[in-house]
Amino acid sequence: MKEKTVVLCPGLGVGHLTPMVQLAKLFVQHGVAVTVALVEPPVKSLDISAAVARAAASNPSVTFHVLPPPPPPPPPASAADSSISSDIIAKMFQFLAAMNAPLRDFLSSRMPSVDALVLDMFCADALDVAAELELPAYTFFASGAGDLAVFLNMPGTRASMKTSFKELGDALLSFPGAPPLKASDLPPDCSNDSEGCKAMLRMFERMPEANGILVNTFESLETSAVRALREGLCLPDRATPPVYCIGPLVSGGGAEKEHECLRWLEGQPDHSVVFLAFGSIGTFPKKQLEEIAIGLEKSGHRFLWVVRSPRSEDHKLGEPLLEPDLDALLPDGFLERTRERGLVLKSWAPQVDVLHHRATGAFVTHCGWNSTLEGIAAGQPLLCWPLYAEQRLNKVFIVEEMKFGVEMRGYDEELVTAEEVEMKVRWVMESEEGKKLRQRVAAAKHAGSEALKEGGSSHAAFVQFLKDL
Repeated sequence: MKEKTVVLCPGLGVGHLTPMVQLAKLFVQHGVAVTVALVEPPVKSLDISAAVARAAASNPSVTFHVLPPPPPPPPPASAADSSISSDIIAKMFQFLAAMNAPLRDFLSSRMPSVDALVLDMFCADALDVAAELELPAYTFFASGAGDLAVFLNMPGTRASMKTSFKELGDALLSFPGAPPLKASDLPPDCSNDSEGCKAMLRMFERMPEANGILVNTFESLETSAVRALREGLCLPDRATPPVYCIGPLVSGGGAEKEHECLRWLEGQPDHSVVFLAFGSIGTFPKKQLEEIAIGLEKSGHRFLWVVRSPRSEDHKLGEPLLEPDLDALLPDGFLERTRERGLVLKSWAPQVDVLHHRATGAFVTHCGWNSTLEGIAAGQPLLCWPLYAEQRLNKVFIVEEMKFGVEMRGYDEELVTAEEVEMKVRWVMESEEGKKLRQRVAAAKHAGSEALKEGGSSHAAFVQFLKDL
């Protein structure tokens, strides 16, 4: 029997590359040959380059191929005729659509040996390439089933409304598979009727054109959303393609055993350290960093905190940030006063290894889905501090549906106070309610592990996907 071959296209950004690499490893485990077709961002990013280098070095059985850049767009006849949008989200979609030509050339050179194309959700326009080559195409949705349920429903809901989601403010919305949520919890980029928002809604409309949708979740984590998707409630006017819950696809860690923070954690008691990290691009202004520092100091608890330099107004997404000057950013004397029970890292930490360390006892997170799954897979209670993209929506599911975390109040007013930081750290580390939350996450950790084993729901879903393929 001929070995199957798939090509994965992860789109842009570390947050989309990381789970796609885990998916590639899953294909390899099931005897499928994999090539990851990488799209280089228009703005060179050291974070992405480093992530690609790490992925390639640690996965020799996966082929990584960098697609050539797209042909330049024709020059506009006048400024008014320019087809290049100033909206950053619209520009991203224009760039990814332009990558169709290099992707088509790459796939054509390998046909007929390629059996399927698996696309990141942002690469929905590449469904046209698959159709042209008569190649089965699947969407890999790197976030949760709850987000997918909401997103598939959004284009039809918006078409029936007289106003934008943004203008609804804190009005409650009801979507199949989701608890009641505020309109302001929807991602800003798909709620404000901007050019980028319209491009996002078009993407949500196109996703069901795929032969199926692979979701980085497991059934028992999001039962309501999975049920709504499978019963077709999220797309009442058209057929929902098969939905395969194949997660949690998270890194196993272990690549940075000698990192200073892991040596530091070795000297701390079990479950005693609060870990604060906010994703690959999450940053705070100096005032917010000071509030976090004061709150951590007053809490009296041990902490491990990843600090990035504040992003200036003219900073372009993808450009490297300057290394943070901790003495300038944090309150005078803070590092010295807390050095016996705290460690502040500049810019990056081996997050998976930290979360799985016996000394770590809670996770202050931006609620990106990769980080959320990594926290759950490590059994860590979550203190939710969403920053951008779909993270407010994830917060709703984590707090209201899963009950694995609590909200850090004030994020939506752009300042979480020192008092709030102190109170929530004490709550999760000291209270009976915090203990119960930890027990619930520990049960989910076990369930996620079981789902991936032979006979588990995610293993069975992936085997079914390969049969359908």
